[in-house]
Amino acid sequence: MTAPADVVTLKTFFDEVRDGRLTGIRCGECRALAIPPKEFCPSCGKRAWTAVPLDGAGEIASFTVIRVAPRGHTADVPYAVLVVRLREGVSVIGRAVDIPLDALSVGLSVRFRPIVSGEHTLVGFGPAS
Repeated sequence: MTAPADVVTLKTFFDEVRDGRLTGIRCGECRALAIPPKEFCPSCGKRAWTAVPLDGAGEIASFTVIRVAPRGHTADVPYAVLVVRLREGVSVIGRAVDIPLDALSVGLSVRFRPIVSGEHTLVGFGPAS
């Protein structure tokens, strides 16, 4: 059985990120907004998602600096992982881009920036301006 064309999977989410677009999903029943992939709406339990573009602007809600990286990422340390609360109200995890580690703070305005390295794509956030 194949998935409907409007389903946002992890693969399609990161394909959009690679192309410079951040995509959310909105429940057609209760209008809740989420970051994919989700099978069921966490608010109403329905399965009625529609893909929606997200602006990508937000504020750092939390962050951590990684100094001892997992295997395969040791050349990247130190780097910061952020939880960003987007203007639309949902939160997403991403890496800090072009922000000095000592400048990171909760409430700092940031903007989505894709991180593409060969076959790998990550969600990133850089300075808002």
